[in-house]
Amino acid sequence: MSINKKVLIIDDEEAILKLIATVLRKEGIEHVITSTTAADGFAQFQQKQPDLVLLDIMLPDGEGYDLCKQMRAVSKVPILFLSAKTEEIDKVLGFAIGGDDYITKPFSPKELAYRVKAQLRRADYMLPVTTKDTVLTAGPFVLNEQKAELLKNGTGIELKPKELGLMKYFLQNVNKVISKERLYDAVWGEDFIGIDNTVMVHIRRLREKIEEHPSEPRYLITIKGLGYKLAVEDE
Repeated sequence: MSINKKVLIIDDEEAILKLIATVLRKEGIEHVITSTTAADGFAQFQQKQPDLVLLDIMLPDGEGYDLCKQMRAVSKVPILFLSAKTEEIDKVLGFAIGGDDYITKPFSPKELAYRVKAQLRRADYMLPVTTKDTVLTAGPFVLNEQKAELLKNGTGIELKPKELGLMKYFLQNVNKVISKERLYDAVWGEDFIGIDNTVMVHIRRLREKIEEHPSEPRYLITIKGLGYKLAVEDE
């Protein structure tokens, strides 16, 4: 799943830059910016306005700590430190000056990608709520995100938060087959474990509310071996 976010990596080791950039792109983060110095890193930060920064502490022209202070003076984007320093005092200092996470080298590329995605999700949750209602429609369904309200043929349907999240994602992807893994990532904000029946249980509950015959669904159908689809004919 593509993640429309920009990540800036500042590290003087080319091999690490390439490794992290490759891993993040595999995880769906397509906009990755790289820099090898503090001066260029701050210039890229101002110009590109990334959604998250991965920042090495030891740079050839300065310390990541000082660069973090510069960034914090103008932005609240998540900043994750990368460092070979493992002492507790270094980690405490990193958090004290505004860092959101501290990752020690050598690190697991997969774990780093998960931490980046977690910080991006957290930053999204902290965005101010817009006053303009966002409405999603398809067939008989109308979903108002701000009011957390779903209508079917004009009649309100009471949904719990995760059911509402599922319905929102289906309405954003009408007539598309969506895997259980994608649903779990989008609605629960976590990577799918592979043995959890959480999605299946919530799909069943959602069907009981939006279908006339839940055991023979007309709209929310299962595509065997692939996932689920909200099937709505063009009107």
